[in-house]
Amino acid sequence: MNNKESQIREIDISFLWRALKRNLIWVLAIPALLALASFAFSRQQAATYESAATLIASNTSTTPDTVAGQATVSAPPLPEGVLAQALQSEQILFPVLRLLEQDDTIPAEERARLVQGIRREIQDQKLRTLSLTSRLDFSGNGTYTVSSRARTPEAAQALANLTSEALVDWDRGRGLTTIRRGLQGFDAQLDEITTQLNGGALSVAERQTLSTRRARIQDSRVQLAILENSAVGVLAPLVTAQTPRLPVSPKPLRNAVLAGLVGLLLSVAGAGLVSVSDRTVRTEEDLLPLGLPTLATLPRMRQRDVLLRGIVRAARQAGLYEAVGFLKVNLMAALANRPQPVIMITSTAPGEGKSSVTATLADGMAASGQRVLIVDADLRRGTQAAVWKKYDETGAWKVLGSSGGIRTTQEGLLRPHEVEVLQVEPNLDVLPAGPGTANSLSVFNQADIAQALALWRQYYDVVLIDTAPLLALADGLVLGPYTDAVIMVVEYGQTNVHGAANALRRAERAGLKVIGSVINKANLREESTYNYSYSYSPAERA
Repeated sequence: MNNKESQIREIDISFLWRALKRNLIWVLAIPALLALASFAFSRQQAATYESAATLIASNTSTTPDTVAGQATVSAPPLPEGVLAQALQSEQILFPVLRLLEQDDTIPAEERARLVQGIRREIQDQKLRTLSLTSRLDFSGNGTYTVSSRARTPEAAQALANLTSEALVDWDRGRGLTTIRRGLQGFDAQLDEITTQLNGGALSVAERQTLSTRRARIQDSRVQLAILENSAVGVLAPLVTAQTPRLPVSPKPLRNAVLAGLVGLLLSVAGAGLVSVSDRTVRTEEDLLPLGLPTLATLPRMRQRDVLLRGIVRAARQAGLYEAVGFLKVNLMAALANRPQPVIMITSTAPGEGKSSVTATLADGMAASGQRVLIVDADLRRGTQAAVWKKYDETGAWKVLGSSGGIRTTQEGLLRPHEVEVLQVEPNLDVLPAGPGTANSLSVFNQADIAQALALWRQYYDVVLIDTAPLLALADGLVLGPYTDAVIMVVEYGQTNVHGAANALRRAERAGLKVIGSVINKANLREESTYNYSYSYSPAERA
């Protein structure tokens, strides 16, 4: 196997493994439900018992002319398949049904059910209650096995034995037919000789000859008539049917296991099909066809931690802290030649977490000693004020320009020299968006964005701008060209690859410098490749 084939196989196995983990609940639940349903259904079914009788077949052919001096005469050989056809005939089954109806060892209800069922099977020409199997050599010698099914052990035994006896009698009747044909031939010859003798005009010698011939034929007929009581068929009983101890069906445990295995195969195939048809972003490879490198993958935060601690403190947990570290390193490497960069963070659609990514990135940069300003430019649905709300209560505002009084992005873009920013942490300031406005685009069109950003970046090492999603509003397309780089946030398992491609095309047409993406809210249990560094925690000291 060459390297390319090995890589393809590794990709296929990895893809299938991720698909199973994403749909693990359904992959396990479907087989379990099918197994339980099959077990319960099987337990409700009536028990079926099976019994079998075995016949031996000896295909030895004899004729009336060769058996006149023998003690027995056999039926002609049985061609292959004849006995199976005979079993389905009324000639065999009707006598069996009559005897079955008279068998008092079988409950009346079961007798009636068997008789009615077999009669219906005869009409449909599909015999299921009785079956015949054979093991014969090339000469037709071997064994036939007659199997029967019923709801009581006694009924199954009786039906198998009655049917095997009926087949033996039918086969013996074939031998009797041969003898009777011989007798009919002798009778016809005797009638002809008698007619000739009664006709007259015969010489003494002719009469003597006919009389001698008649005596010889009569003697042969008497001997053949004696053989009528000793005629045998090809078939003979070998093993009679026994009373079965255990039912052959239903088998709840076996059926449950089989149903579970089938359900597992179906659920695995379904998980693979769902993953193949899933066009949402889940891995870095999903974005490579767009030419969009992935700067980092951020794990999903537990909602309970966010509610209790807030986004920033919850993000400081080991997993997300390390992921933000990767984002910070990759971002600074991409902007190494751009001092005091202005970076716009956007997304394709609302709810993908661009604001939390902005806040956690700013927190990580500030913790490393960089002076960071967050500008909330999502004028319709600004969220940075909510993220840092507790800091607003302390009133730690400071003047950024020549004078103060402006504490929102909406007004600050129009009067950048009068802006005050909220200090939320050491080295980290925030300019909230202000009250939501439906006329955000007009604000950007009226503002001197280049002047505002040039003024504010003087006081910071990094300026992060949180702006509206590219597919929802045109605000980011207006603001983006004035920034040094744009980061596009996509949500794991939610952002459609086609939507990301549309957002990227809009950004490129507007002249935005999109340097990469951030996959947000990743499920580490599904994508284990993201979890290598996050689980690398400091060792405990001895």
